[in-house]
Amino acid sequence: MADTPTLRERARRAARAEIAATAIGLFAEHGFDATTVDQITAAVGISRRSFFHYFGSKEDLVLGDIDALGESVRAALEARPEDESAWEAIRGALLVLREAGGSRAEQLTLAALHHEAPSLRARHLEKHLRWQELLAPEIQRRLGLPASPEADPRAKAFVAAALACVDAATDAWYRSGGADDPERLFDEAVAALRS
Repeated sequence: MADTPTLRERARRAARAEIAATAIGLFAEHGFDATTVDQITAAVGISRRSFFHYFGSKEDLVLGDIDALGESVRAALEARPEDESAWEAIRGALLVLREAGGSRAEQLTLAALHHEAPSLRARHLEKHLRWQELLAPEIQRRLGLPASPEADPRAKAFVAAALACVDAATDAWYRSGGADDPERLFDEAVAALRS
């Protein structure tokens, strides 16, 4: 029973979901950069203060909770079977991101926003840098590299390459109109790096 969310947590999730859905609709209609926080709050019927209670920035509406997603990927990576290679383990861990996404139509809308807005691309790069630090220790261990207080640059490069493969696969999936298989696209990107 300890994992059952409280009424307050369920209400918070519902409010976040409503704000995000409204904002995504406004972004799709007017563009990310042209949509203001004031327009979002007016459409939802909340104050700016309430908006910032739920989201740190307008970019967080599209990218999600970067830290929480990163922690989910890290936990999934650490939970992967010990006999998996580093590539197999990170591939399996990154599948958490697909589970966090919405419907295909919502994911296509979010991918379109990523292509359109420079501020989202900058925040996305920030996410990659944070996740490199977060995921590198486990990759370092799986690669058999000596433990050290600072992440080994080879482990950080490995994580950066895996995240670049995710981005390349997502971009190709978006350009296909969602028709292509993102997992296959990721595997092809990784295969190109490994050959």
